[in-house]
Amino acid sequence: MPLQRLDSLSALAPELWDALVPTAQPFLRHAFLSSLEDSGSLGPHSGWRAEHLLHYENGQLIAALPSYRKWHSYGEYVFDHAWADACKRAGIDYYPKLLVAVPFSPVSGPRLLSATPEAGIELLASLPGYIEIEKLSSVHINFTDPVADTLLAEQQGWLQRLGCQFHWQNRGYRDFQDFLDALSSRKRKQMRKEREQVAGQGIEFEWLEGHQLSEAQWDFVYACYANTYAVRRQTPYLTREFFSLLAERMPEAIRVVLAKQGSRPVAMAFSLIGGDSFYGRYWGCLAEFDRLHFETCFYQGMDYAIAHGVQRFDAGAQGEHKLIRGFEPVITHSWHYLAHPGLKAAVSDFLDQESEGILAYAEEARAALPYRQD
Repeated sequence: MPLQRLDSLSALAPELWDALVPTAQPFLRHAFLSSLEDSGSLGPHSGWRAEHLLHYENGQLIAALPSYRKWHSYGEYVFDHAWADACKRAGIDYYPKLLVAVPFSPVSGPRLLSATPEAGIELLASLPGYIEIEKLSSVHINFTDPVADTLLAEQQGWLQRLGCQFHWQNRGYRDFQDFLDALSSRKRKQMRKEREQVAGQGIEFEWLEGHQLSEAQWDFVYACYANTYAVRRQTPYLTREFFSLLAERMPEAIRVVLAKQGSRPVAMAFSLIGGDSFYGRYWGCLAEFDRLHFETCFYQGMDYAIAHGVQRFDAGAQGEHKLIRGFEPVITHSWHYLAHPGLKAAVSDFLDQESEGILAYAEEARAALPYRQD
């Protein structure tokens, strides 16, 4: 099956791409992915090159992969640096590789976009031949959904990798106090105290949708976002233009909460909403305030989810600080096709051991949740 390659999503009509994307998934929409490209957040200088693979039948787009040729492993959140290092020591080229993912966002969802399962299977089956022709070392499909997991498990040569994230589940809470009542007494007091500490510093919060922010407010959002990288002496992945483009192209999915001291904004959290899920993505502050991170990134998102009947709050990567605030362990899945047989064998052995550890960690984490046991 001949694949067509697309190096700029803007060259494809949004309605053709979006026809393959579930409506509840904002990160895979043409508006989101094209904003990354058109804003310069992705591009050859960044080590990411858009290489979307398309499958047409009788002139109609029936399957697609949001994919990127990469010369490094940054911005992925499924860490394969050790695999690359092993290849370097063995004199094997690991880069470039092909990555199927949402850039810079560890969010699970559809990766194989197809009108029918059969079309998706055909596209998957063509990948080994494609990377051989293109002289790519491997294909990595990160943070898959159950549909892709089922199809990939049936394909020859793919290795599954597990991960663990922490998501908060809204169990029909009437308000935040209703959620607190579900916790052990000690944790309930801790969270209440954290919220009181923030309020005691004179900080209040304002929620805005994408169309409600001015360019000056987007400047503030970006300054906060960029500052989280500056304090670690890193360069931010996203450009300032990305936020303006996204606000123009899919404002209905954007939620920003501003933390204000008086009339002065001091911090923000940027989130997307889709279907029954709320996705906390970026945060930043321009001054230090005790406990403000937890309030802005977690408790405000919980408040929003409860008030709007949203079922799930995915606040991104990492977890122990989420766990003690009621975010529950969730197993994530990624899939890897490695062309070099020796590398594949070594990684397969590693993943068998790692998976055992991940499952044990998730089980241990579940036991540490703050909910009452009665």
